[in-house]
Amino acid sequence: MRIIALFGPTGVGKTAVALALADLLRARGEDPVAVSADALQVYTGLETLTGVATPAEQARLEHRLVSFLPVDETFSAGRYAQLAHAEIDALLEAGRRPIVVGGTGLYVRAALAELSLRPPAPQAVRESWIAELERSGAPALHGTLLERAPAVAAGIDPNDRQRVVRALELLDVGELPHARPLQDVAGTGAEPPRASQLWSEELRRPTLLAGLTMERAALYAAIDARVDAMLAAGAREEVLRAHAAGASLTARKALGFEELLADDIEAMKRRTRNYAKRQLTWMRKLAGVRAIDVTDREPAAIAREILAQAPD
Repeated sequence: MRIIALFGPTGVGKTAVALALADLLRARGEDPVAVSADALQVYTGLETLTGVATPAEQARLEHRLVSFLPVDETFSAGRYAQLAHAEIDALLEAGRRPIVVGGTGLYVRAALAELSLRPPAPQAVRESWIAELERSGAPALHGTLLERAPAVAAGIDPNDRQRVVRALELLDVGELPHARPLQDVAGTGAEPPRASQLWSEELRRPTLLAGLTMERAALYAAIDARVDAMLAAGAREEVLRAHAAGASLTARKALGFEELLADDIEAMKRRTRNYAKRQLTWMRKLAGVRAIDVTDREPAAIAREILAQAPD
């Protein structure tokens, strides 16, 4: 049985297509399950902000690897890969169809392939650098990084708290961070693998990878509407609760987290549009992806087109 993977920018409608796919699969006697490939949907308490399928949507299609981690914990792509592989393998062995759904390029690849991901640093090392970060700030830690690994520091923004801390952690455990980290890995908690692994056609299991695209103006309009809907559904209140609960550096990477703390809605929309551009860049690089333009199309029609390419 082939895995069906849906990748695409935020706001493109991946969840709606996954639900339509599930309806079609059940109509022919299958039992589908969605496996999330999103770096931030793992956190409980940030469901609205991160776009986790609603309870009604999850009643239509079971979703795995969402809302299971407290907001004060860190997470890594390496840990995610272990969980995703276990979920996918168990589903296939049970005769159930996995539908991998995500917009985080590294996580989609981690779910579908065997990647050499550097693990998180020991907790004591991480806590030491986070404490120093709170005392001195990211620019000061970037200065430390500049002394220890100038080439690495040159590729990291001095205000990027997570990447500065991650680079120093790796140096402490004897690893050399990548001098120029690949795009779209912030928030993963682990260094990305070599570029050749990311863009290779090698997969663990037979997979149809569908890349959902949309005309740029329509996508941006959908993103703005999505942000407005999130706000109406309580996203800012989620962020305030998570902040008060001591949200981790990785949880704070959620699109809109810092912007909603500052009550800057336009900045949230702008950051989300910019992230969508990076997601589309990932899509163009993913080996074997079948691009499907979903502009002005119903999810059921898109699902039928995808299934036509994955008859098994």
